[in-house]
This record gives sequence, C-alpha cells and structure tokens, in this order.
Amino acid sequence: MQSGITRFTRVGDWIFEVKMVRALRVEEYGQPYDAVATLTSNGDNLYIDTQLTRQHNELSRYDCMAFYEFARQLEMKQIHYDKLRNGQRQSRVVEIVENQRPRAQVTLARVK
Repeated sequence: MQSGITRFTRVGDWIFEVKMVRALRVEEYGQPYDAVATLTSNGDNLYIDTQLTRQHNELSRYDCMAFYEFARQLEMKQIHYDKLRNGQRQSRVVEIVENQRPRAQVTLARVK
C-alpha cells in the first residue's frame, strides 16, 4: 500500500475531498472480508461510524492501530467512536499525538 495519503486532490477545475471511507479487514482486495468499518471525516476529526465483524469477533489492538495510522496519514487530530460495553454505549476520543501542533502562548506584558 502507499505510505502517504492526501485528503484533497485537484483534477482540472475540481478539488476532491475524502469525506467517507469504507475499511475492510481482508488479506487481498476482492476476497471475502471478516470485518468492515465506515469512517467519516469532518474537519480535523475522524469518526468511526460502524464497526462490524463476522462471528462477533472484537477488533484487536492491531486493528485499532491501523485506524490510528490511517488517521495520522490523513493529518486528523482526533478519532471519535462509540463502544458497547455491557449493553451501554460509551463514546471515546483518541488524540492523534503526532498531528497535534503546539499552540502559541500569548502573554501580556507591560512595556515601560
């Protein structure tokens, strides 16, 4: 696969922006997949809207790191997703540390 991804691409007079992605867990494209997720971008945030697996397999840490790396390459700042635990929905936010830019600190000083 490619090492860098861009969210914006110019073709002629048009700029195409990646807003929604379908991710498949599969060894080779076109083969049957055992997990699928839908991701939507909004500004600097990536939302994982759906996560479905066959036979109720949980997504692994390796799977989560793949989503993190994808978001990092798209220069996102956060990933938002919901997780069901004991029948309760829990919203989660993951910071993409590499894409957090330090903010300038403004200090007021008195000039004499």
